[in-house]
Amino acid sequence: MAVLAACVGQFVVILDVSVINVALPSIRSGLSIGEGSLQWVVNAYVITFAGFLLLGGRTSDLFGRKKVFLLGLGVFTAASLLGGVAQSPWMLIVARALQGVGAAVLSPATLTILTTTFPEGSGRVKAVAAWTAVGTGGGAAGGLIGGLLTDYLSWRWVLLINVPLGLVVIVASAVWLSENRSGEAAARRLDLPGAVLATLGVGSLAFGISQSEAHGWSSARALVPLLAGVAALVAFVAVERRAREPLTPLGIFRVRSVSVANVITVISGMAFYAMWYFLSLYMQNVLGYSAVETGLALLPHTASIILSAQLAPRIMRLVEGRVLLALAGLLTAAGFFWQSAMGADGTFLGTLLGPGIAFSFGAGLMMTLLAVFATSGVGPSDSGLVAGLANTSRTMGGALGLSVLASVAASRTAGAGGDLEALAAGYGRAFLVSGVIIVVSMLAIVFLPRSRQTSG
Repeated sequence: MAVLAACVGQFVVILDVSVINVALPSIRSGLSIGEGSLQWVVNAYVITFAGFLLLGGRTSDLFGRKKVFLLGLGVFTAASLLGGVAQSPWMLIVARALQGVGAAVLSPATLTILTTTFPEGSGRVKAVAAWTAVGTGGGAAGGLIGGLLTDYLSWRWVLLINVPLGLVVIVASAVWLSENRSGEAAARRLDLPGAVLATLGVGSLAFGISQSEAHGWSSARALVPLLAGVAALVAFVAVERRAREPLTPLGIFRVRSVSVANVITVISGMAFYAMWYFLSLYMQNVLGYSAVETGLALLPHTASIILSAQLAPRIMRLVEGRVLLALAGLLTAAGFFWQSAMGADGTFLGTLLGPGIAFSFGAGLMMTLLAVFATSGVGPSDSGLVAGLANTSRTMGGALGLSVLASVAASRTAGAGGDLEALAAGYGRAFLVSGVIIVVSMLAIVFLPRSRQTSG
C-alpha cells in the first residue's frame, strides 16, 4: 500500500504540471482570459510548488509522513475542485496556486514514504524505480489525457478528474497507510524564520525565471525577483547556521550523495522538463498533429521511461551505480543529439520514434538513479528533507531549462512566421543544447560516492 499511495500521489502531482498546457486554449476562450493572465494559470502552480517544497519536505519529518501525505492530497484535491468550477480568471489562478501548495506538501511525502518504509538496498531501489516510472509517466501522459478530456468533455475535467482520484486515495491511505515518525524528529519544532525565507527565496527565483522568457533576463520583471530570491536564500543560510533546530541542517550537504546528486539533478533537469514541451510544439506546429495525436505519439516515450525505470534495479545488480548513471547519460545525450536533426518533413517513424525511445530510456534510468543517490546516506529523521531537496532541484532545473531553451529556440525562429523549416530548426536547436546540458551534468558523476550493487 505504501508504494501504491506514493506512486499515485506523485502521478497526480506531475500530471498536473503537463496536463494543463493542452487545455490552455479552451481555458482562454471559456473564461475570456487575456494572454497576460493566461500564463498565470501555469505559473501560479509552478511558483507555489517550487516555493513550498523544502517546507513540505521537512513537515513530513516533523509531523509524520501519513498526516502530511493526507494533508497535501486533501489540499490538492480541494483546490482541483475549486479550479474545476471556477467562474472567473482570478478564481482559477487562486485554485492553481493552492494546487501548487498541496503538491509541494504531497510530493516530498510520497518519496519519504518509500525511503522510510524501505531501507537502503534492493527494496528501496525497486520502490523508487516504480515511483520514478509512474511520476514521469504522468508527465509524458499529460498531453494525451489533457487532449482527450478537453476534446471530449471540457477543460474543467482536466482539474476535476483529480477529485474522485484524490478522494479514493485519501480514504485508502487513511485506512491502510501506517505512520512512521522517529522520536528525534518528533521532538523538533518547525523553524519558522527558515521556512519563510526558504519559501520566499525559492518562490522568488521561480517567479523570476518564469518572467525571463517573456521579458528577458535583464528586464526588471525578471531581475528584481531573481535578486530578491538570491538575497532571501543568503539570509536563509545565515539563519540556518544559527538556528537551534534548523529547517535545513546545513550539514546535510556534507553527505556527498545528497549534494552531488542534487547538483546533477538541477543541471540535467534543465533538459528533461523541456523535452515534452518542444516535442509537443514540433508535432503540433510543424507536423500538424492534433492534441490527441500528439499524446498518442508520446506513448512510446512513456513506455520507454517506465521500462527503463523498472529495469534499473536489475541492472544495478550487475553495474555499479555511477557507471550506470554515466551510461544512461550518454544514451540520453545521444537521443537528444539525434532528435536535434528534426525537419519540417519529419515523420513519426523516421523522426520521432528512434531518438524518442533512446533519450526516454536513458532519462528513466537517470532519474531513478539520481533519486536513489539523493536520498542515500541520511537517517529517517531527515528523509523528508532530502526528498524535498530532490524535488526542489528537479523543479528549479526544469523551470530554468524551459526558460533558457525557449530563448534558444526563439533565437532561431524569430521572424519565421509560417516558415515550418525555421520552426523545426529552432526546436532542433533546443534539443541540441539539451544534449550538451546532459553531457555537462555527467561531469559531476565522478564526485558521487561509490554505490553498493543491489541484490535480491
